[in-house]
Amino acid sequence: MTSLFSPLTIGDLALPSRIVMAPMTRHRALHGKIPGHLNALHYAQRASAGLVITESTEIDPHSSIDVPTRPGLFNDEQQAGWRLVTGAVHAAGGRIFVQLSHMGRTALPSQLRDDRWPAGPSALAAAGKVYTANGPEPYVEPQALTPAGIAGIVAEFANAAARAKNAGFDGIEIHGANGYLVDQFLRDGSNIRSDGYGGTVENRFRFLREIIGAVKAYWPAGRIGVRVSPTNPFQDMSDSDPVAHFAAIAALLQPLGLAYLHVVAPAIVPEGQADVAPAIRAAFHGPLIVAGGYRREHAEAVLAGGGADLVAFGEAFIANPDLPQRWRSNAPLNAADKSTFYTTDAKGYTDYPSLELVDE
Repeated sequence: MTSLFSPLTIGDLALPSRIVMAPMTRHRALHGKIPGHLNALHYAQRASAGLVITESTEIDPHSSIDVPTRPGLFNDEQQAGWRLVTGAVHAAGGRIFVQLSHMGRTALPSQLRDDRWPAGPSALAAAGKVYTANGPEPYVEPQALTPAGIAGIVAEFANAAARAKNAGFDGIEIHGANGYLVDQFLRDGSNIRSDGYGGTVENRFRFLREIIGAVKAYWPAGRIGVRVSPTNPFQDMSDSDPVAHFAAIAALLQPLGLAYLHVVAPAIVPEGQADVAPAIRAAFHGPLIVAGGYRREHAEAVLAGGGADLVAFGEAFIANPDLPQRWRSNAPLNAADKSTFYTTDAKGYTDYPSLELVDE
């Protein structure tokens, strides 16, 4: 029976377990969106995961480089910073994919350089506000991307993919979830275009398909993953029929031979929210990662039942750098300190004790 500790091969990459470290924004990049030694230590501490997926990493060369910030992968300095990270993870015996993202309409003008204005599939502002160093600020109405603008962003994804190869990553994950630009194209609550990038599921999928095609110049399909979040309302996202639409998207991804499809599909589906995971599992036959509040018992159940092939864990990995070891030995878990999730120093980032430290 498949368990968390069953090995698995994705593409040609052998994983020792089904335990994935989920991508988690932590705002610890240095000025310039450059990963540093603290980031390298953080990821190396968690290298015992079957697969580590980095935090959301910006591919837009016009995004702000001020701190606190997410990391980027669009210039030489960032590439060199990420090589520190991959070197540390590999030295610790791990495997690491970088998650590539673009904020699209959810960027604020203050988060962009060169007089750029936020852009998305359609001129629809996300409702609500976003937290900034200056306090909450409302989202603005974005510019609707032109076909030429779309092509430019596809090229930026390809540039980041090439840099990921040079930085020593084992693969890449395209961030099509949680209200970022690819997700904005996929869901009809944010995409009301009437051209070849809007309307039908196939048209809304076109942007993602073009990104996959572009990054395949640098990575084989078996080293490319995609993350989606069909029902996550974060950043004012919605879809009129997430089960049907994302089953269709999964079916479009199926023949591409990807390393995996990574789906944010809660372990416990909230009342009134659609359960998309079964339909996606039926449509996509490659390796499937699920994420969304999974505890160990939920993960073991979904793996044993064939509902997924791997499970991604977020908060548990924040507080337990040696999470697989703790589960193997049935040791208690550290509790996460949420007040340090988005701060800028080592506290709550690299100072959680491992079992070795506890036992000393």
